[in-house]
Amino acid sequence: MALFNLGTLGSTPVVKDNFSLTTTDPTDVFKFQITSGKNINLSMTDISAGDDADIRLFRDANNNGVLDSFDRNVGLVSNRGSNQDEAINFKTSSGTFFAEVSRFAPGSSGSVSYDLALSATQPSGTFPLAASFSNLLPKEFVLGNLSADVTRTGNVNNQNTTDVYNFSLGFFEGVNIKLNGLNGDADIRLIRDSNNNRIVDAGEEVARSTNGGTTSELISNINLSGDYFLQVTQFSTSNYTVTFDHFTTPFALV
Repeated sequence: MALFNLGTLGSTPVVKDNFSLTTTDPTDVFKFQITSGKNINLSMTDISAGDDADIRLFRDANNNGVLDSFDRNVGLVSNRGSNQDEAINFKTSSGTFFAEVSRFAPGSSGSVSYDLALSATQPSGTFPLAASFSNLLPKEFVLGNLSADVTRTGNVNNQNTTDVYNFSLGFFEGVNIKLNGLNGDADIRLIRDSNNNRIVDAGEEVARSTNGGTTSELISNINLSGDYFLQVTQFSTSNYTVTFDHFTTPFALV
């Protein structure tokens, strides 16, 4: 097991690209601290084709600085199949944490490569009172190129503060995005990752909607072709329905 000490994690993402897991060294552990209540954001992307790797998050529950069996009694896991992106978004108090990346042995042979990004952002509900969006862009739910309306349901909470939907628009296509069915408060924002680094950089936010309470959220008239990420983020725990209302622009009739 390889151990990497990242020190204090903050809002600026820490990026670890082109890491590898092998049959003889199948696990990497990244140790870090957060100094106050934060949203911990983990995003594992670019897992090698034909392979599978998972990520787990543990707190140093006995404060001994070591990831041991006592810490493993409670944890969060992202274990999607194949080489799909993995993500954990967790609201928590200060402490020492371990992010453990491991190969899924039945689905992988030889070396498994991956990229990992980590950040700790201000949680919603703290000053200033506003939605706190993750600055990482894993492809959790891949919708592909929108050619018709798409509806999905989900839930955001302290153990899953953010869901990320990836989709694209072709020429002469557009979309209106509505978030409703709320029994708490959730918000949305739309990102175009222009440099494809899977991090939200300055100028990449297209739009956001952050109404209070159970009021529906709406981002309308997005009609520029390209690849997009929609983040659904908790202000409080909530179920939600998100609808991608596809339309054809008038220019398609010319």
